[in-house]
Amino acid sequence: MEALFIFIAKSSGLLVLFYCAYYFLLRKETFFNSSRWFLLAGLVTSIILPFLVYTQIVWIEPAPVQPMVTNTISALNYAQVSSQKIEKETFEINWNYILLAIYGIGFLALLIKFAIDFYSLSSVLKGKEVKQQADFKFVDIKENIAPFSYFDYIVYNSSMFTASELENIIEHEKVHSDQNHTLDVLISRVFCVLFWFNPIIWLYKKAILQNLEFIADNEAAKKISDKKAYQYTLLKITTHESCVAITNHFYQSLIKKRIVMLNKNQSKKRNYLKYYAIIPALVAFVFLFQIKTIAQEKERKEQNDIKEVTGKKDPVFVFKIHKNTTDQELKEMAEKLKKNHDIDVVISDVKRNAKKELTAIKVDIQKGTGEAQSMQVEGDEAIKTCGIVVTLENNGSKKIGLTTDGAIDKPMVIGNRVVEVRETNVADINTGNLTPPTPPIPPVFPTGPMPQAPPVDMSKMPKPPVAPADHKDKVAMAKFEKEIAEFEKKMEAFEPDMSAFEKQVDEIMSQREAIFEKEMAKYEIAMEKFNVDMDKFTQEVEQKYGKDSKLYEVNMKQYDKDMRQYEIEMKHHEKEMKQHEKELKKMEKESRKS
Repeated sequence: MEALFIFIAKSSGLLVLFYCAYYFLLRKETFFNSSRWFLLAGLVTSIILPFLVYTQIVWIEPAPVQPMVTNTISALNYAQVSSQKIEKETFEINWNYILLAIYGIGFLALLIKFAIDFYSLSSVLKGKEVKQQADFKFVDIKENIAPFSYFDYIVYNSSMFTASELENIIEHEKVHSDQNHTLDVLISRVFCVLFWFNPIIWLYKKAILQNLEFIADNEAAKKISDKKAYQYTLLKITTHESCVAITNHFYQSLIKKRIVMLNKNQSKKRNYLKYYAIIPALVAFVFLFQIKTIAQEKERKEQNDIKEVTGKKDPVFVFKIHKNTTDQELKEMAEKLKKNHDIDVVISDVKRNAKKELTAIKVDIQKGTGEAQSMQVEGDEAIKTCGIVVTLENNGSKKIGLTTDGAIDKPMVIGNRVVEVRETNVADINTGNLTPPTPPIPPVFPTGPMPQAPPVDMSKMPKPPVAPADHKDKVAMAKFEKEIAEFEKKMEAFEPDMSAFEKQVDEIMSQREAIFEKEMAKYEIAMEKFNVDMDKFTQEVEQKYGKDSKLYEVNMKQYDKDMRQYEIEMKHHEKEMKQHEKELKKMEKESRKS
């Protein structure tokens, strides 16, 4: 519930911010279309921005663990006092539910009003004759209702106006219909239903509707020769106060402001910078309300399984593995060795008994391309403590070792467990006979100069005829078809040179495509051979050094890397082919234009 109230408060605050910016900076400017999108952007921002929260994490030192001290006397006194308390039934009012109920009542009432307005509109349009002209649907009614538009419908009572007045009204409503101003009206109504409790939203809606009228007046005045007659029409419509609520109606109570804006000079371009004044305010809103700071304690250093032995000549880090070490702890140990000491650790063949104790484990470690070590412990009973030892020497280098109860430098048997330490020099193996195959290089599409398009005298180029406005005019259409036939006949004189040019281009590109396809066929055969050689190499490594060896893992990673590179190259090739087709189409288009 608290989150809902916070969202409502933030959203209402953003609406206030945008409305104040419009009212004090923009409402007197003549950038009506820009103001339209500014006001709509304010509505969208008030809904989206409160959900965009940036989380900032602040790390703090962990609090020291204090021993728990029980104060027996205080506890006894508290028990005595508590036993003497008498429970009283109290009635508390939950204001959250009351506010929510009030909001629900208002929301439901306005939603019903919204539905009634739709019903009223449908009643006005129902059964009326509709005349379709271009993109508009004209409806002539008999009711005493101010003219209005609803999407592509333009509704008016022709008996109430003269021919010139009706022409002015229709030009005005055409602007509303053509620019889809009905959407703005409906969106503002929806926001009024959602935020009915906020008085600013009603002023916001009024500003949207008023700006839409400014747009329609401004555009209609450009098409009307007598601007004074248009203003008199505005004054005459004020006597018809009956309007349909969810439409763009010609009648508006602020006729004086509309006439003032009609006669106002165009605003200076530098005043357009006022729209950007909202940006610093939005940035301040984000920094003040949309940044959430979370404090987290740093991890305490583990004392049991990772120890730093000091007091010796060289520092020694011991990472212990005991019978109760969990899989998660083993994973964290490997991550810390990689992060703090740049040591790759692979833990495998982990087995546990019914008590979840470790009975078998294999550890492979390696630093860079140098010495690799492996330790494997197997048995039926829980393992004894073993681990990884990292020694930091005076020269800055690190020495890595595997150990159980003592240093192990050769295979040996402890109890019923076999402990094996194996050292392998990866660099020596890589320089031996087992060399991975090299993937082939993909071909590149051949390039080169292209023939020049033939010069064309544009002054001799015939101009295409213009189609008549009325397609139902048979005489005009017959004349147009005759002019088209003559135009095509004249254009045939330019075809030979263009056909020869296109033929040259097709021949050159066909030769290049043939060369490229031949090279691609060779490349695909080479890739098939590479895959076969790679499979053979992988089997040899697996047979000689084992599937769990470090070399096998490195080899498989390299193979995956090569295959990914192959996929990238094939995608690049496909992209080049598409670009090539695009350039051909562009060249053909330019040649036809010339």
